Amino acid sequence: MTPPALLIVGHGTRDEAGAEAFRSFVEGLRDRLPDTPVGGGFIELSPPPLADSVADLVAAGARRFAAVPLVLVSAGHAKGDIPAALVRERERHPGTSFSYGRPLGPHPALLTVLERRLDEVLAPEDRADTTVLLVGRGSTDPDANAEVVKVARLLWEGRGLAGVETAFVSLAAPDVPTGLTRCRLLGARRIVVLPYFLFTGVLPERVERQAADWAAGHPDTDLRRAAVMGPTEELAELVLARYREALAGDLRMNCDTCVYRVAMPGFEDRVGAAQRPHHHPDDPSHDHGHGHGSHTHVH
Repeated sequence: MTPPALLIVGHGTRDEAGAEAFRSFVEGLRDRLPDTPVGGGFIELSPPPLADSVADLVAAGARRFAAVPLVLVSAGHAKGDIPAALVRERERHPGTSFSYGRPLGPHPALLTVLERRLDEVLAPEDRADTTVLLVGRGSTDPDANAEVVKVARLLWEGRGLAGVETAFVSLAAPDVPTGLTRCRLLGARRIVVLPYFLFTGVLPERVERQAADWAAGHPDTDLRRAAVMGPTEELAELVLARYREALAGDLRMNCDTCVYRVAMPGFEDRVGAAQRPHHHPDDPSHDHGHGHGSHTHVH
């Protein structure tokens, strides 16, 4: 019997190199699982659209799917947009079923990759005098931002660094320049900017530019910039682990601080809010006015 299809779901990017990295990663998983149907698609911005990937798998005979979101934190895309897109695909293809895996982080495998990227720009003997600025995407969901802070703390533990601070490139504070200034005020004279991103794209490039601009104004600080995590062996194994979890129903997602379940200060209006995806221009079946959490996108 053919195993359930592995469906990798990405958000999408306007950066072609980032989109190609996703497509290449999916192709690599297909090579690793020759007896399992494997596909991948984006919910917006990049080809192939998720709808096309599902249609191709259905045409090849797939009826059961285990979808793994290729995202690091449980923000709006993981909590609302991707699940709603999967419901739409189930309705579009009667007789199909979808299990949904949890996001990738935080996970020890990702910490291993982050440490490797750190070692590429920093000698091990220099760790004690180095502060790392871990830069995440940023979200309007406080739970998602807290996950990035947790990763920073886990990276700090046991690795001999002077410290690990956190910043975000969009939607949340502190931003990259503020995070770098904080490191400097805390006494750092050597800082490594470590992006918490899977692949290159518009936002990682923005992190690079902002760090370079800050460094130009602070020539007395040794500022180094590490690479994104990339399509590593650890990432592939983690995706396969999430696939197996989805099939087994072993989904240990933490909902204790989810704004859609708990009245967090400043986000009380989101409790119980309907989860509906925002506009995905590559899917013509989707209308143009959408509730997303407690606010509305009109395109």
